[in-house]
Amino acid sequence: MPPNSNPTGLPTVFTPGTIGPVTLRNRIIKSATFEGRTPNDLVTDELIAFHEEVAAGGAGMTTVAYCAVAPEGRTQGGQLWMRREAVPGLRRLTDAVHRHGAAAQAQLGHAGIVANSTSTGRPALGPGRRFNPMTFRFTKAATRADIDRITAAHGDAAVIAAESGFDSVEIHLAHNYFASSFLSPVLNHRRDEYNGSLENRAKVALGLLRAVRDRVGDRIAVTAKMSMDDGVPGGFWTDEAMVLAEWIDREGLVDALELTVGSSPLNPMYLFRGDAPVREMADLMPPVRKLGIRLIGKYQIKSYPYEPLFMLEQAAQIKAVVRNTKLTLLGGITDLDTMTTAMDAGFDFVAMGRALLREPGLPHRIQADATAKALCIHCNKCMPTNFFNTRCVLRPDTVGLLPSPAGA
Repeated sequence: MPPNSNPTGLPTVFTPGTIGPVTLRNRIIKSATFEGRTPNDLVTDELIAFHEEVAAGGAGMTTVAYCAVAPEGRTQGGQLWMRREAVPGLRRLTDAVHRHGAAAQAQLGHAGIVANSTSTGRPALGPGRRFNPMTFRFTKAATRADIDRITAAHGDAAVIAAESGFDSVEIHLAHNYFASSFLSPVLNHRRDEYNGSLENRAKVALGLLRAVRDRVGDRIAVTAKMSMDDGVPGGFWTDEAMVLAEWIDREGLVDALELTVGSSPLNPMYLFRGDAPVREMADLMPPVRKLGIRLIGKYQIKSYPYEPLFMLEQAAQIKAVVRNTKLTLLGGITDLDTMTTAMDAGFDFVAMGRALLREPGLPHRIQADATAKALCIHCNKCMPTNFFNTRCVLRPDTVGLLPSPAGA
């Protein structure tokens, strides 16, 4: 019998796994990669086709991203945000995913300082006032009323997700979006009960999770995407992430944690690893953002060498303090060898992003051929496309299809 297999002879990654009340057909999850397919804030046929392709390709669950909980919480205008008007389209999407035997997860969150206020027409909210060189605007310090409203909106959005047929929701606690920016000492300089100790800085993140769990209970699975570190000096770091994960685990706030790293506004490539596509990002941007990237891109958008399982060592530190919550390993998982290593290390699920953009059918191909390798080369040229229509530019059926940013 092959290593890390069960009596069926299948590698563990291809056997069913449970997250809360949901059973997935295998342990492979399509991680959240904003699709850029909701130009009018609602589900489109193109968005449905995107996730249907992932489901047909063999993943156990596909994550719909990014589902903002409030209009100002979108990363950009035109992005989906959760309200009653969105339910019919979301239901069509989940039905399509379920037809192929996969589960559907909605990533819920508030972009906070990552929001493009120029595009949304609403002030970006964060722990404090901060100049955004990408939009040439200042973020606004969230008031206690803002925090209460956004917390409640997460609960409301989770109910909408459940009513739309989603099997799971993933709460965004990463990449210095709203909750994550409060966790980060380098971004949070408030002088109230939301700053100082980790207990204070974690109040927003824990409040969001409690609001979601209170509203949906065990009706659907509740997961969270949590940063292990910001990748910047003075930022949120692994030692504090271990404490936060232990608190979340002890209180039973989520059924699973997907672990990640990096800061979208401060160090985005720390998450992605591989080439930094600065020129491609600038070329696809509307004028204001293009200027911002040209001015600061080479300084802010650093590159880090790609290597398999590049988050495993950090994630193992989180695993050491978590007792009851399932853990999903992300980062550099592209073949059966890396999947098996994750399973052998005690992780319950693996997540893939770029590899499934390049090849949605990769899970089926790996299951059929244990030596199969992903076609993704980590060029990261998919990153700029997520502002308009997320895709792998190397796929034959997408070459030459990048939209013009004119008028964007």
